[in-house]
Amino acid sequence: MKYFVRIGDEEIEVEVEGEHVRANGAESTAHLDDVPGTPVRVLRIGDAVHRVVVRRGERRGQLTLWVGGHRFDVEALDERTRAIRELSAASSGPSGPAPLVAPMPGLIVRVTVDAGDQVHAGQGLVVMEAMKMENELRSTSAGTVKRVHVAAGTAVEKGALLLELE
Repeated sequence: MKYFVRIGDEEIEVEVEGEHVRANGAESTAHLDDVPGTPVRVLRIGDAVHRVVVRRGERRGQLTLWVGGHRFDVEALDERTRAIRELSAASSGPSGPAPLVAPMPGLIVRVTVDAGDQVHAGQGLVVMEAMKMENELRSTSAGTVKRVHVAAGTAVEKGALLLELE
């Protein structure tokens, strides 16, 4: 079986057939044993023996490994899972900063940015009055204001597009 292992910015192609392993053109034998009652596993690669602690991450294939006192964040995917992930990424929606939408119906009191302005995460963009209270709507990420869709005095419904970021 073929795996694609990413450690930091480096990707290694690993082929496993029983105890025979080929990684980046080098061939060796490998065997992994559990140590009963502990999170430790013993990995033998050729003549070398390593104690490894493995913790699964939030996503499939995501692992944190502790080897020889060093921590490694690793992603290991088989061919099928990698292909599925690449296909789903290719068909995923737009990326980049989310547009600012009205969280509730209200009246726009003030727009503090114009198209072309650079904004940072947490910066106030629009002040909106709802239920006799002024609410400052802030950017969730850094970006550039692409287009402003409202002006002071505009009444908006919940979910209305206020401005777009890129």
